Amino acid sequence: MGKKSNVLVGIDIGTTKTIAIVGEVKPAGIDIIGVGITPAKELRKGGVVNIDSTVEAIKKAVEDAEHMSGCRINSAYVGIAGSHIKGQNSLGIVAVKGREVGEDALQRAIEASKAIAIPVDREILHTLPQSYVVDGHDGIRDPLGMSGVRLEAKVHIVTGAAASIQNVVKSVNRVGLDIEDVVLEQLAASEAILSPDEKDLGVALIDIGGATTGMAIFAEGSIKHTATLPVGGNFLTTDIATGLRTPFAEAEKIKLNHGCAMTSMIPKEDVIEVPSVGGREARMVSRQILGRIVEPRMDEILNMALKEIVRSGYEDLLAAGIVLTGGSSLLPGINEMAEQIFDMPVRRGCPSGVGGLSDAANSPAFAVGVGLIVYGSKNIPSDSVYRKTGNVFGEYFKALKKWFLEFF
Repeated sequence: MGKKSNVLVGIDIGTTKTIAIVGEVKPAGIDIIGVGITPAKELRKGGVVNIDSTVEAIKKAVEDAEHMSGCRINSAYVGIAGSHIKGQNSLGIVAVKGREVGEDALQRAIEASKAIAIPVDREILHTLPQSYVVDGHDGIRDPLGMSGVRLEAKVHIVTGAAASIQNVVKSVNRVGLDIEDVVLEQLAASEAILSPDEKDLGVALIDIGGATTGMAIFAEGSIKHTATLPVGGNFLTTDIATGLRTPFAEAEKIKLNHGCAMTSMIPKEDVIEVPSVGGREARMVSRQILGRIVEPRMDEILNMALKEIVRSGYEDLLAAGIVLTGGSSLLPGINEMAEQIFDMPVRRGCPSGVGGLSDAANSPAFAVGVGLIVYGSKNIPSDSVYRKTGNVFGEYFKALKKWFLEFF
């Protein structure tokens, strides 16, 4: 197997599964050429709690993706989620030298926006430009070449717990892979499933994961708000296991094969077989009973998302409505429930705009993995701080030492 320079890899380390996707970047677009997936059991609320188990899950997924693609994987873009992720908007202001906005002024304005109070145990993941202001003229997307004396950069800054980020980085590095970049999962998913028109009109992406639900709000072509809710699809599985008195693994199968978000959509005559615990015989249970377990929890998750949208202040700007993604968005009836709760159009978000083995990854469950490849094709870093050592602070001090030796 060889390493191709135009091949990018995305690794989604989820709470319930780890996915590795290999994409080949071509002039006509991106072709999916390899997919690997393996169950993950040692993450809680998006955070690594057992590095050895996480390393094994990543290793198995990567090996499967390598065999399918015929490529050796050396580096990857890695998704990150979890309740430790926070987002906030900031403003950077600089004077324009020469009275014409150049690349230097843009970079200085963005750097100035990072001058915010961040606890020492947190790390900036992303600094995402929203728009610019030149001498009071607002809403400018690209100010390069414009005349002015004052430049303001409006940005959205995403931070995460440094320890949680380093645990993810360490897990990937122990597999023998370099990390090109660590990417917020809902940001990655947006690259694969949202259209430019939706981002312009205003849209809320809701990524329902295993332990957490990630949210990202876009308007006027840029990201405006991010948030993470401490609930996800595993809560549904736990409710089913408790309510039907069945093992967790069986509850997951029942959710996937028979679950429905709205009890009213389930025929009264439908029955399902429910395995019991402790060697007892399986029971036949009305599927509507399952619906009465699933519906309240799904209603809770979506209402929490609605409250977050209202709290953000962007609820009136979502002309394109809501896009649901993540494995739990496959639940029948979820679109109908969401339309009632949000009172706006709702669609299920699947990866689009890619070729090759796209059918193998054409599911909301693969949105993050595919999105990481799309993100990487647009944001190839010249020298990632996560490469080799996996320690952003170590790279910083190495650069500082080099600078000191050169000048002293």
